[in-house]
Amino acid sequence: MVNPRAWLAEAIATFGLVFFGPLSVILSAAWFGEGLSTEAIIFISLGHGGIIVLMVYAFGHVSGAHINPAVTIPMMILKKISVKDGIGYILFQIMGAIIATLTLQALFPEIGKKVFWGAHGGPSELLGNSMMSGLAVEIILTFFLLVVIFMTAVHKKAPKQIYGGAIGGMVFLLHLVGVPLTGASMNPARSFSPAVVAGDTGLWEVQWLYWVGPIIGGIIGAVIMHYIYTKPAEKEA
Repeated sequence: MVNPRAWLAEAIATFGLVFFGPLSVILSAAWFGEGLSTEAIIFISLGHGGIIVLMVYAFGHVSGAHINPAVTIPMMILKKISVKDGIGYILFQIMGAIIATLTLQALFPEIGKKVFWGAHGGPSELLGNSMMSGLAVEIILTFFLLVVIFMTAVHKKAPKQIYGGAIGGMVFLLHLVGVPLTGASMNPARSFSPAVVAGDTGLWEVQWLYWVGPIIGGIIGAVIMHYIYTKPAEKEA
């Protein structure tokens, strides 16, 4: 049985991420310049980590607060969610993300355009602009995101009152180190919507990186955590 209320929760939560996260990028460009200064990286990391904490606590009990196709796909594979609900989640995540970016475009047409409304532009010079290195980074970052999700929100023995803070804290850390490398996507919906709205050819050329990397990393992290830790805990409960 499908759950449209959960779909709507995913749309609202993803709107929150793709509004406030990229808004931190836009404001960072306005205040600190378009380069990645220390202040800018910290500000962007706080913007993304902070909204995830709040959305997870707000909607975790409604939909699980996936807010991310790279979380929903492993949940479908492991039968934590039905295929029909999973497809609904992903469609509504993408819709929420696109509406958020369109809102940012309407509010910040000039300064927002300079940073493509928070779009991810591919691997940086720190990685030699290598797509394979960027792919590896996105796989690793998303792997650890799923590790934290499964070991705090999914594991039966984990203290549930801390899971939102743990997941948001991990998102903060992953942005802190990942923004200078690939932009720290870990979320296809988050990367897809600014690319759609901006319509820039360069963004589309690297778009596959932000789908393939997070989905592979998410599946690996989820499957390992499930079979080694969370599934045995379910049998003991």
